[in-house]
Amino acid sequence: MTARIGIINVSDRASKGIYEDLPGKAIVETLNEYLKSDWEKEYAIIPDEQNLIEEALIDMADNKGCCLIVTSGGTGPALRDVTPEATEAVCEKMMPGFGELMRSVSLQYVPTAILSRQTAGIRNKTLIVNLPGKPKAIRQCLDAVFPAIPYCIDLLEGPFLECNEDIIKPFRPAKV
Repeated sequence: MTARIGIINVSDRASKGIYEDLPGKAIVETLNEYLKSDWEKEYAIIPDEQNLIEEALIDMADNKGCCLIVTSGGTGPALRDVTPEATEAVCEKMMPGFGELMRSVSLQYVPTAILSRQTAGIRNKTLIVNLPGKPKAIRQCLDAVFPAIPYCIDLLEGPFLECNEDIIKPFRPAKV
């Protein structure tokens, strides 16, 4: 089964074509390095509008069948940063450990990581993970949390994600 993964760049400027979509490209590049499994991307660039973010998340989860949706941007303290609120609004379960780990890792690089509000949650059988908007921070955060993602998708009865273990080693408990 080919995995379907949603990628959403939340950015007013990128959605208007003013700013190149570097975060979205960084996510695709990273996932291409991580995954040996076949995967297809569902892709969107959305302005910082909570209702539009929610609509995109719902569409990718419910209609497009994404097992994983990764967002970038909109996680800071600015008034227009509403990605975590949109994620919480569409999820049945929140997974706060993802945000905790990403902030912990990011704090090793920049003291302003404490301002980030990344989170993760589950909508039906879809894991949604919010990442920061800077490509370098995207990679640092994905390197930290991705080892848990394939097993989480297993638990949600999603497709088996085989990883390039020379790049990223997923954790799956030993079967008894």
